[in-house]
Formats: sequence, structure tokens, C-alpha cells
Amino acid sequence: MPDESQFTELIEYIVKALVDHPEDVSVNEIENRSSLILEISVADDDMGRVIGKGGVVVNSIRALVQVLATKKGKRVSLEIV
Repeated sequence: MPDESQFTELIEYIVKALVDHPEDVSVNEIENRSSLILEISVADDDMGRVIGKGGVVVNSIRALVQVLATKKGKRVSLEIV
């Protein structure tokens, strides 16, 4: 579905710009009836860059995803694995 790929492309673009090992970034989509879960996987030493101090970076990424989700009328959650 093109809508879900927009979420994945946005997350990949943002996260790859933040990390030292962009080749290790992957985003997995898990679609339920009512929502979409995006799981981000990064290299172990890049985890802190994606989460940020006190979760500031990951919360900012979540806010951007929520804006797109609201615009598309979807419910999206973001998890780092």
C-alpha cells in the first residue's frame, strides 16, 4: 500500500541521517486492522543517537509520524527494537 510506504520512507530518511551506520537501519511494518506499527532497527552503537537524551529525538520522530498519520487518517506507533 502506498500510504504505509510513506511512513517507512520518512522514518528511514530521518534515522539514516542521524546514525553513523546507515546501512544497518531497517524499518519493519506490522499492520493490524486499526493501526500500523513501525519497528526501527539500528546498530547497537547508534541506539543512543536515535533515542536521544531523555528520549527527545525519538519523541520528535514520533511527533512527525503522528502528523502524517493524522493527515492520512491512520493510527501509527513507532518502536525501536
